Amino acid sequence: MYDPTLSNATASTGQLVFAALAGLAVLLILIIAVKLHAMLSILISACVIGFLSGMDIPTIIDSVGEGIGSTLKSIALLIGLGSMFGAILEISGGAQRIASTLVNSFGEKKAAWALGITGLVIAMPVFFDAGLIILIPLALSLAKSTKRSSLYYVIPLLAGLAVGHAFIPPTPGPILVASLLGVDLSYVIVVGLICGVFAMILAGPVFGSFIGGKIFVPIPSNIAETPEYDESKLPGFGTVVGIIFIPIILIVLKTIANVIAPESAVMPILTFLGEPFVALSIATIIAMIILGIKHGYTREELEKVMTKSLEPTGMILLVTACGGVLKYILQSSGLGDVIGNAVSGVGLPMVVVAFVIAVLVRLSVGSSTVAMTMAAGIVAAIPGIKELSPLYLACCTAAVAGGSTVCSHFNDSGFWLVKSLLQIDEKTTLKSWTIMETIVGGSGFVVALIISLFVGFFG
Repeated sequence: MYDPTLSNATASTGQLVFAALAGLAVLLILIIAVKLHAMLSILISACVIGFLSGMDIPTIIDSVGEGIGSTLKSIALLIGLGSMFGAILEISGGAQRIASTLVNSFGEKKAAWALGITGLVIAMPVFFDAGLIILIPLALSLAKSTKRSSLYYVIPLLAGLAVGHAFIPPTPGPILVASLLGVDLSYVIVVGLICGVFAMILAGPVFGSFIGGKIFVPIPSNIAETPEYDESKLPGFGTVVGIIFIPIILIVLKTIANVIAPESAVMPILTFLGEPFVALSIATIIAMIILGIKHGYTREELEKVMTKSLEPTGMILLVTACGGVLKYILQSSGLGDVIGNAVSGVGLPMVVVAFVIAVLVRLSVGSSTVAMTMAAGIVAAIPGIKELSPLYLACCTAAVAGGSTVCSHFNDSGFWLVKSLLQIDEKTTLKSWTIMETIVGGSGFVVALIISLFVGFFG
């Protein structure tokens, strides 16, 4: 059986660096020029790194198998359950209920804050694209009634969605990074929430108010006449929020109990309930009953909705699994040692290294999911990473999330989705969406760095 702790001792540092650069070049060519799917591109580039670094074929094959198997066993259930949970929330109108309640509570003058909070909460169980399509009519209707620029309300919504998508489980990105780095999700949730709140405020209401005052974007003609939904048929606000936070509370309770009372008689129960796949399963079942069956959906209809929700997860699972392949290839080739020595030589904190690696991949390939996958695989291969404290590793997870969010531009599908929905040109999209994404990722990273410095000082 392949041992990932063993490295390719026969390869020189120069050969390993060349292998890494060649593998990255192959990745960029395949994704940007050839337009090959990210899964195949990462897999091929990982194999190129293995061959050029001098690994033998059996070791490469074992690395692929171990990487896929070890990654999928920790995230497959979570991503599948999260997709089904989000689908039920979507069809029940739960997202609209949260948005409308918060907007009504905050009032028209502070509606941008309500939209930012809504986006953050909704993006945890619902994919970014789906959350945006569900909620953007509300933001645009506010812009229409107040005669403000669409950006004034849409940017806070986008910021909240971006934060929830990047920083806070059970969304797939941070789950993948946490899995590769070997850190408990409860630490990732706490750090992600702290980083995410600051990022949402700066990139959402604050930047949205600024850019909305600078650039007037009218309501898109195809959305301006969107009919209003019947709020009397939507689930209750407290019910929806309570169900969304069930898995988060159970996961965090498990860790708190383990620290405060590890020998308590209830500890085995909390350990079971706080296991991420158990917590998500409980939330999904409760959502099926309360948001589904009690709102008129039959079991057959729910089964179809949940089955359909799993369609996009295949791509996500395979791309993230290839990130595990990259991790094992880097470890067995010896590149992890080279990166580790380079990092220790420069003297940069691991949180900064994680952020910089993610930024470079994000700028190159565009996709935030691919950037998280690649960056997490590289960071996880660095020797000594497993010896860091869970809280510090959670900060590294947030740093990868931040780096994978900044500088969205022409090679990112999110850039074109926002452009098309708002019917704006590329220049305006760069001035609004791209800068917003950069503020989200950059401010989230800064908060993670500050937390990591406190951890290092007091640890």
